[in-house]
Amino acid sequence: MASTKIEMERKIPVGISSCLLGQEVRYNGGHKRSRYCQDVLADCFEFEPFCPEMAIGLGVPREPIRLVGEADEKPRALGTVDSSIDVTEPLLQSGYNLASKRSHLRGYILMKGSPSCGMERVKVYHPNGMPNTSDSGIFVRALREANPALPMEEEARLNDAVLRDNFIARVFAYDDWKNSVEADPSYHNLIQFHSRQKYLLMAHHYQGYRELGRFLAESHELPLEQAMSEYILGFMRHMTHRATRKTHTNVLMHMLGYMKKSLDTETKQELLANIEEYRLGTVPLVAPLVLLKHYLKRYGGDYICEQTYLNPYPHQLGLRNYI
Repeated sequence: MASTKIEMERKIPVGISSCLLGQEVRYNGGHKRSRYCQDVLADCFEFEPFCPEMAIGLGVPREPIRLVGEADEKPRALGTVDSSIDVTEPLLQSGYNLASKRSHLRGYILMKGSPSCGMERVKVYHPNGMPNTSDSGIFVRALREANPALPMEEEARLNDAVLRDNFIARVFAYDDWKNSVEADPSYHNLIQFHSRQKYLLMAHHYQGYRELGRFLAESHELPLEQAMSEYILGFMRHMTHRATRKTHTNVLMHMLGYMKKSLDTETKQELLANIEEYRLGTVPLVAPLVLLKHYLKRYGGDYICEQTYLNPYPHQLGLRNYI
């Protein structure tokens, strides 16, 4: 993993489950410190820890809670020993409160499997005590309802190179949105955001890229606030799709097309061969990108050179060395 120190003018505010920063807030007094979050991402992100259980007054140590419910109903958070302990409503309220009070957050990193913070696949038990199905944690359910555009990911899933790239790209894109569109609302800024995020979106979901393009063509007919809300919800939803070698190759070929009249035959063949090696899995994405960026600096116009796809996050993270 990357270990180079990352220098940023401003760190991006990101929420995180407190136990992942080494705080001893788990039911047994332990923690789940994440080295990657503290040793790497902390260079980019200003982490704001939060523990829903502690926030609603549960102490340490405490009786564990778990999700309980029938397969066709929303589960509740009950005590594992004393099932009369029901903290569902307080946990839901903590999620709504956090979304309201910390609307400046650009993302959230969560603890896997937690009945409060787990994003998905959290065990749900039948009232008789038998494992039943799975769902998301109670706190996350409320947080997602209150701010569906907020990028979220479980810390354990950041071990997957593609999911890691996906989440961090979404956080930086959402930060761009907050700073450039939400801070200064206008149709012009909305369209400029889409313009520079175009190829990044294309890499994640080509259909979503086309859908939002059509939406923007008619967005002036909507009130600005509505147009912005519908756009960012669509954008962040489409960005959750995983980019693949096929979709990245498509974007690389599109970008190469901007220089086809400027490049000599030998250079074109070199770039095409590099892109093909990436498509076949011989080299990581960084290989054709470095070469492509080199020639785009010489022959690309402002539009193509300003695409966030080329630099969606600090290169020192080294994320594209692994995909």
